Amino acid sequence: MYEPPHFQETRPDVLHGLIRSHPLGMLISNGPDGPVADAIPFLLDAGASPNGRLRAHLAKANPHWKLIVGNPSSPVLIVFQGTDAYVTPSWYETKRETGKVVPTWNYAIVQVRGTAKVIDDQDWLAQQIADLTISQEGPREAPWAVTDAPPPFIQSQIKGIIGLEIEISEIHGKWKVSQNRPVADRAGVAQGLESETANSSDMARLVRSYGGLDSN
Repeated sequence: MYEPPHFQETRPDVLHGLIRSHPLGMLISNGPDGPVADAIPFLLDAGASPNGRLRAHLAKANPHWKLIVGNPSSPVLIVFQGTDAYVTPSWYETKRETGKVVPTWNYAIVQVRGTAKVIDDQDWLAQQIADLTISQEGPREAPWAVTDAPPPFIQSQIKGIIGLEIEISEIHGKWKVSQNRPVADRAGVAQGLESETANSSDMARLVRSYGGLDSN
């Protein structure tokens, strides 16, 4: 991943925070015919190793896990995409001053590399789906639990999946949130994003935070 210094994010808590808030990662492996990619939800165990450990599961019918078994020493790449937003030049003060501006795209992203281990253990898988469910259902007013479903049904579902455990060897973050623009342009971007849909508010907050605008 191309990482200009002003866009780099290296704080472990911030990187782990994005993974937890955007757990659907794109798992990418090397296949005989080229890259293979699947979007699957991950759980992060931050204290399990120096950089953390990821847990996930795949359908047994998905051949991706067999590719990992066949290449046990080959690292995998997981991409976690955070909030993103199109940035129009109309928001820049520089547009009014010189006109020398172009559109861009702001985003926050984390890329993880590590060696994956395939796990076919019923107890491990039962814990995995319980933990994943709790991570998503916990904040709900009336959370659904795995135990709400009939045990024989859950057992039949577990037989159809297989687990993945990935020790994180490298973790990189890129927060491209207008840090390279003059202060007046950053303020214009934040205000422009805030005036658009609610989905833009997260990016507006990042522009203000990383652009030193929080106190303004």
